[in-house]
Amino acid sequence: MSTNRIWLSPSHFSQNELNFVQEAFDSNWIAPFGPQISAFESELSQFLGGSHIAALSSGTASLHLALIILGVKRDDFVLCQSFTFSASANPIAYLGARPVFVDSEKESWNLDPIELERTILNFHSKGIHPKAIVFVHLYGMPAKISELIGISKKYNIPLVEDAAEALGSEWNKKKCGSFGDLAILSFNGNKIITTGGGGALVCADEALADKARFLARQAREKAPHYQHEEIGYNYRMPNILAGIGRGQIKVLDQRVAQRRDNFNRYFKYFKSKESLGYCFEFQNETSLSKSNRWLTCILVDPELNKGITREYIRLELEKENIESRPLWKPMHMQPVFKDAPYFGSGVAERLFEIGLCLPSGSNLIEEDFDRIFAVLDSIFI
Repeated sequence: MSTNRIWLSPSHFSQNELNFVQEAFDSNWIAPFGPQISAFESELSQFLGGSHIAALSSGTASLHLALIILGVKRDDFVLCQSFTFSASANPIAYLGARPVFVDSEKESWNLDPIELERTILNFHSKGIHPKAIVFVHLYGMPAKISELIGISKKYNIPLVEDAAEALGSEWNKKKCGSFGDLAILSFNGNKIITTGGGGALVCADEALADKARFLARQAREKAPHYQHEEIGYNYRMPNILAGIGRGQIKVLDQRVAQRRDNFNRYFKYFKSKESLGYCFEFQNETSLSKSNRWLTCILVDPELNKGITREYIRLELEKENIESRPLWKPMHMQPVFKDAPYFGSGVAERLFEIGLCLPSGSNLIEEDFDRIFAVLDSIFI
């Protein structure tokens, strides 16, 4: 039996990427300018149904620029989903603004609309109007979008949609990444498609995308010399990485299908263990939502599983060189954000305590699943 490492979510390349990368070399367009960037932005726009795209150096950079474009400044309050990766919150701190963390709901594990509205009303009672709302489609599962949009409009607070994990996911047959006032994507090496490192800002109109591109090129004004009238950033995606993205987007639908197949396989496996007295929970789709199943995640309550914990499972998999990972540690539990306000009832904490991400790469093969299930069979007996 192979002892090669089974990774949680490795990059998965086809041969298409090499062709576009070769074009970048042949044209000598390597730096953050060139035809591959424009083509990649256009292809992403088509995939998302006509949104306007600025291809950038990372999803984090995209969120940073989104907040800048929305006018977030020092000491402004920004409401942010607590149960997420730190990149959803760090750009708030970059600007000297104040993150306010809000709990998740139990169905999709995403931002709880009830807690969100309670938080807004709490701030309004103090005469404070939050500047933006950052919500996430966690592990590819669409959030409760209609409720969040309704709250955004009711209180006139812009929505920033963090779709870093959700490219290819849908809500009401519309692609995630096209619902917020601004949205962000990530093409980090572990995402469903990758450019090695990169991201994108998704905008409702071309003027906003142009503003993002301008800021991402050091805010250089049109002049024969270097003229700067506002602070800029070195955030543009290199042309050569956009070439990789063009190859990846051609197989995106296939990658989503493969990840969803992984989920279905895990779901069937764990359901088969219920007859032995075990009980597991998953992120569940609704009639309106379709997840790309970027990562398959389970909840393992030891009280319902003969004392077995998610950490025990993780360590047993690790012994066989199989990577798994606890769910995200909520931001309000992170030492770096210990002084930030938090509104919630403990949902995020509980998800972190009992949740586990399983190997979910689109390049998993039969032998990999044999190894994974062999370890799980040795646990759930």
